[in-house]
Amino acid sequence: MDGRELSLKFNVNVRRLRTPLREEEIRSLRVGDVVYLSGTLYTMRDMAHVRALEVLRRGGKLPFDLRGEVIYHCGPLLKGEEVISAGPTTSMRMEGMEAELIRLTGLRGIIGKGGMGEKTAEALKKFGAVYMEFPGGAGALAARAINRVKEVHWRDLGDPEAVWLMEVEEFGPCVVTMDSSGEVFRKR
Repeated sequence: MDGRELSLKFNVNVRRLRTPLREEEIRSLRVGDVVYLSGTLYTMRDMAHVRALEVLRRGGKLPFDLRGEVIYHCGPLLKGEEVISAGPTTSMRMEGMEAELIRLTGLRGIIGKGGMGEKTAEALKKFGAVYMEFPGGAGALAARAINRVKEVHWRDLGDPEAVWLMEVEEFGPCVVTMDSSGEVFRKR
């Protein structure tokens, strides 16, 4: 079933976006929309969030620019230089840091699994960003959309915690579960 068929059958809005993302693109997304991303994608887990905020709070500059970009809560698995699996990690672990990271960097999107909390929801609304979920257990599918690793930052944190800048093509399906209007998908 392609995106058009999915859209017709389930009344789903399928969007194909290229990074860096513009605020108006993000503000047009709604909970339930399916997104496929092309361009760049940064992985950031717990320790990368901690380090980024330490640098920014001291008035420093990150070695990468997150304005208009998307981060992926993921620690990719590599074989040599090839990413062979890139499944999402639980996003709630970053809840205490995500709102500040959005505010300080101009980040437009977050991908992970399991959802996030109220502080992140408020930051998404205020600054024009979205939270999307990628299916857990589908790391091999994610890896197929990664063309190459362009850069790696903070490798001293360990490979899973380093920031991997990846070039992606049609990365998805990512489902918007928290949008910039304040809507949040609530599990029953």
